Amino acid sequence: MNKLDSALITAALKEAGFEISESEKDADVVLLNTCSVRQHAEQRVLSHLGNLAHIKESRPDMIVGVIGCMAQRLGEQLLEHKAVDIVCGPAQIPEITRLVAEALREKKKTVAVTERIRKVSSKQTQKFEEFESAYGLEDRQIPGQAFVRAMHGCNNFCSFCIVPYVRGPEVCRSPQAIIEQIRKLADNGIKQVTLLGQRVNAYKYKNGEKTYCLADLLSMASDIEGIEWIKFVTNYPSEEFFDRILQVMAGSPKVCNYLHIPVQSGSDKILRAMNRRYTANWYLELLDRARAIVPGIAIAGDFIVGFPEETEEDFAATVELVKKARYRNCFIFKYSARPDTTADKRLEDNVPAEVKQRRNVELLDVQENISTQLSLELLGKEIKVLVEGLSKKSHRNSGDGAAEPQLMGRTSEDWIVVFNGPPSLAGEFAKVKIVRTSPLTLFGEPV
Repeated sequence: MNKLDSALITAALKEAGFEISESEKDADVVLLNTCSVRQHAEQRVLSHLGNLAHIKESRPDMIVGVIGCMAQRLGEQLLEHKAVDIVCGPAQIPEITRLVAEALREKKKTVAVTERIRKVSSKQTQKFEEFESAYGLEDRQIPGQAFVRAMHGCNNFCSFCIVPYVRGPEVCRSPQAIIEQIRKLADNGIKQVTLLGQRVNAYKYKNGEKTYCLADLLSMASDIEGIEWIKFVTNYPSEEFFDRILQVMAGSPKVCNYLHIPVQSGSDKILRAMNRRYTANWYLELLDRARAIVPGIAIAGDFIVGFPEETEEDFAATVELVKKARYRNCFIFKYSARPDTTADKRLEDNVPAEVKQRRNVELLDVQENISTQLSLELLGKEIKVLVEGLSKKSHRNSGDGAAEPQLMGRTSEDWIVVFNGPPSLAGEFAKVKIVRTSPLTLFGEPV
C-alpha cells in the first residue's frame, strides 16, 4: 500500500515539474512515506529525520515532509522536529503537490491530517479517487507490474493493530473505476496487477441491485486483454466470499494460485485477546478448503510472537499450527505495542524481549524447514517467471562462466527465482528450469 502511495505521489510531482534527485543531499524536497504498524518502522523514520536535520544545517531551504501513517498518528508533534516542514496523512496525499509548492514558496510549516479519521467524508473519498485515477498509471517501480487499490482502511479493530486509527474506515472503490484503471494499465504494457486492500477479500460494492465482491473483480480483470497475471493481498480469514474467490482462482489461468492469509497465532486464547474472531482449528479447515478448491495453491501467513500473556504452551500451539499449515512462506514479527490500540490500553507488554526473540527465531526455523521441503519439489521443473530486473547480486557469475548478469523474477505462486539472462527481459515472462533450491529462493537456467 505504501509503495502504491509513493508511486502516486511521484507521478503527481513529476507532472508538476519536479524531477527525482539521485541523492537527498542534492534534493530541494525530501518526502518520507511512513508506516506505523511496528515501532521499529517509526524509529527508522526518526533516525532518518536526524540525518536530514544535519543536512539542513548547510541547506536550510531544503523542504522535508513526513507523509503516511506516522504523519496521521503524530500530526503536529512531528512539526516540532527541526527537520520537518510538512506533515501529510494518507488521506491527504492528493494535496501533496500544493503542500510542497507552498512550503517552497512561503517557507512555513504545514500539517494536513484527518481530525476524525473514522469519519472520512465523501468529498475526501472522491478527491482520492480522482487522484488515484489520474496518477495510477505511472507505477513503474517493477517493470511489467502495477498495484491497483481495490479498497483502503479497515473495520476489524484487531487489538494489536493501528491501521484502523491511521488509515480510517473501509472504503471500496467502484468496480468500474478499478477495471478501467487495469484496462489502461494493460494498454500501457502492464502484464501483472496486484489488487490491494487491508483485507481485500472483504471488498464489497453495491451498485443498484448488484453487489460486487472480490471474486467479481477478479473475473472482470481476467477478461482484459494483455493482463496475464492477477494477484491480491492481504486477506483476513473469513467465510464471506471465500469459496467464490477460490473458485474464480481455480477457473481462471490468470488469477495466480497464491493466497496470503495471516492467522497471527495458533493459540485460541491469544486469538481471542487479539480480537481475531476465529479459532485455530477453524483457520486450518479454511486452508483445507482452499487446497481442495485450488490444488497446488501456495499459502503464506503472518504471525506475531510474544503477544501479552503468551505462554510457552500458547507458543507451542503456534508452532503446531505452522507445521500443519505448511505455508510456502511466513512473515513473523515480535509483538510491538502500538499507541491507542486496545492491546496497548488494556494489556501489559509482559513477555520479555529475549523470550520474544527466541520464539521468533524458533518459528522461523520451523518455517524454513517446511519451505525447504516445498522448494525441493520444484527441483528439475520448468516454470514460468515474470522477470522483475537485476537481482540484488546482479554481478556476473564468473565462477560459472556466465556471460550475463543475474536476474530476479517471481512465479505465479510468488516464489523468488534467480537466473542469468539479459537485462532486457525485465517486465517479460521467461521459462526457467530449476537447478538448485533454498528455503526462499529458486535458482534456475533459462530454457
